[in-house]
Amino acid sequence: MKSFQFGVDCLSVAKAMQLTKGETTAVFGPEARQKVDGAARWVQEILDSKRTVYGINTGFGILANTAIDAKDAETLQHKILQSHSVGVGNPVSSEIVRLMLITKLQSLCYGHSGVRTETLDRILWHLQADALPVVPEKGSVGASGDLAPLSHLFLPLIGMGEVFFKGERMSTQALFQRTGMQPLALGPKEGLALINGTQFILAHAVSGVYRFQNLLQSADIIGALSLEALQGTAAPFDPRLHDLRPFNGTRYVANRLRQLLNGSENLNSHADCERVQDPYSLRCMPQVHGASRNAWLHLKQLTEVELNAVTDNPVLFRADDSISGGNFHGQPLALPLDYACLAAAEIGNISDRRSYLLIEGKFGLPTLLMENIGLNSGLMIPQYTSAALVTENKTLCFPASADSIPTSLGQEDHVSMGSISGRKLHQVLDNLEYILAVELLSAVQGFEFRRPLKTSPILEAVIESVQQVVSYAKEDRIFSIDLEKLRDFIRSGQLEKVTRNYSTEHGIDLTGNQPDFQL
Repeated sequence: MKSFQFGVDCLSVAKAMQLTKGETTAVFGPEARQKVDGAARWVQEILDSKRTVYGINTGFGILANTAIDAKDAETLQHKILQSHSVGVGNPVSSEIVRLMLITKLQSLCYGHSGVRTETLDRILWHLQADALPVVPEKGSVGASGDLAPLSHLFLPLIGMGEVFFKGERMSTQALFQRTGMQPLALGPKEGLALINGTQFILAHAVSGVYRFQNLLQSADIIGALSLEALQGTAAPFDPRLHDLRPFNGTRYVANRLRQLLNGSENLNSHADCERVQDPYSLRCMPQVHGASRNAWLHLKQLTEVELNAVTDNPVLFRADDSISGGNFHGQPLALPLDYACLAAAEIGNISDRRSYLLIEGKFGLPTLLMENIGLNSGLMIPQYTSAALVTENKTLCFPASADSIPTSLGQEDHVSMGSISGRKLHQVLDNLEYILAVELLSAVQGFEFRRPLKTSPILEAVIESVQQVVSYAKEDRIFSIDLEKLRDFIRSGQLEKVTRNYSTEHGIDLTGNQPDFQL
């Protein structure tokens, strides 16, 4: 497999996740090195010329007008990492840290930041050696770059901070003792270039796009299973209907539902029943799931712009041409992250409605999806959990990007809060995994009451795979164990994998010729 070249090849969400998971290797190649070396020479020329450039021979933020002597330029970069390392809270996941390192390397390798090749080589070493810096989750306002988290990310370069080395938490000093590495002496501009940028926000966006797509795929599959258990109709998924209101997400979901239900014996068994319309949570899956698909696509598109952007400040074009601007401002991602947060919460909202329908005792299903109710509570209480998580998600939907608070004594007077937007999205996705697990448990349990009828071949394959994880419940048990297993099944992508493998083997088109909705 061809290695990814930082600063030369374009990053996508899929490629970034492959790099994070170790499925693709990355190199800092000669073409990028040439650009990076050139920009580092520009920095030295600026110092030699005594031309004033922010962050090279000035202080930072409100101290931008404070001149720094050339002899103190390197000390300045060392101090900025120390002074800005003020993050608090639990460490972010190893996946987020890896994504931060990968996306920062991509941005710096374009050769507009003035860092040196040896600094980038050390960052790449941290990735390859599985020596991941400890980065606290809170402290960024998402404007002058993600200053606090990025400072913690790069403290190990100068021998400070902590790391997880092959999963073990230790001081950077202990890491160096084990590996024989030595601290770097940062050159002029390097400290500022390392911490100016949106990589904390961006890492959450990349991981969020990846996770959310899996949950959107899963929601369609689980929703189709619920429709079958409730003996709903596939008529609302007719393409003629959606051609009259041609939102891409709606058409995409309608096609998926048609293909998932195609060939169902159960569906055909009640074609002439007296029910005129299904409840909205069944009938409107294309419109609701599809609207969330559109929000997901918006986030994906903007994330992939940011993945291949320079978000440093100042940006260097030549030794005598630099611009101090605002490419570090997180607003372009903060807004779509908040939008995606709402979209993910709505997938949970409609899923909970279907879970409730399944236990109501309507449409021929037993109340609470169990025969001996009274002695048993059946699947009553799992829906309580779903309801609690849905409500929690609603409280997380207030857009962080609607707020701003001045920092740096008013120099940085409008900030994006995009770091909070990104963190909130993942909280909602965490809850959504469990909400969908409740519906999956209920839908598969419910369909057993339609036997000996069969659903579609593809959904039969899904049911078989689910029942290998969680069996049919004849009586009460500790359902939290089932929910944990099903959450892991969904999170791992196994649910989507079953349908993808089956559709590939049998020539079923689940994409509806809309490649934009793929990673």
